[in-house]
Amino acid sequence: KKTSKADAIAKLIFGGAAGYLLFMFIIIYGNMIMRSVIEEKTSRIIEIIISSVKPIKLLLGKIIGTSLAGVTQFVAWVILISILTSVVSLVFGIDPGAAQSQQQEMITQASGGSSSLFLEAYRAYEGLPLANLVIMFLLFFVGGYLLYASLYAAIGAAVDNETDTQQFMIPVIMPLILSIYVGFFTVIENPHGMVSQVFSYIPFTSPVVMLMRIPFGVPLWQQVLSVTILFVTFTGMVFFAAKIYRVGILMYGKKPTYKDLLKWLKY
Repeated sequence: KKTSKADAIAKLIFGGAAGYLLFMFIIIYGNMIMRSVIEEKTSRIIEIIISSVKPIKLLLGKIIGTSLAGVTQFVAWVILISILTSVVSLVFGIDPGAAQSQQQEMITQASGGSSSLFLEAYRAYEGLPLANLVIMFLLFFVGGYLLYASLYAAIGAAVDNETDTQQFMIPVIMPLILSIYVGFFTVIENPHGMVSQVFSYIPFTSPVVMLMRIPFGVPLWQQVLSVTILFVTFTGMVFFAAKIYRVGILMYGKKPTYKDLLKWLKY
């Protein structure tokens, strides 16, 4: 089925914005948890905390706590925008329904009753699955953050300062960059192609790629399957991250290598 140019642009804007926002949120909140772990380690506070709490519980507490803080912030933005919109409508006496109808009439009159680009853009906006996009954004934000936060926490526990984290950041950042590349250069061209679908199920790239595909129409079962794989992968990843966390959190004075991390996984 062929879509109009305005429809394709609207899907590109909303899908790209959702994917890029998720990309930025994961990096921002992931760095927050990594800095938090490094700060506790360098200040030696962790030595007191670890005496009464198991490392796995401490790791999950940090990850889940920061994740809930991010979700709370996102929900607060949505509520605040809704309240401000309602207040502005009441203060200035604007009826959203009437304004919407009047806007449609003005667009129709300006185009002489014919289908113009503006009218197509408005219809494309109305046809977007916004509710589906918002719900999946929250799910993929939580799942993607939980997955990457476990890696960020493990890196923070393995090093003594933020400078030493650079050698471990490339394997973490590369899947996110790859997902943005695939989203903007593959999903936009062929959202239902083989490449787009494969990267929609890989847990390290699915949060961004799947969000970019949703505006183009993705079956619900594919979305649920992608989210399920993401959370299952997090469960396994947090187990390996906890092994690095429990050893690295008490290691000082040595710059760890990938060989050291593999050794810690065997403990």
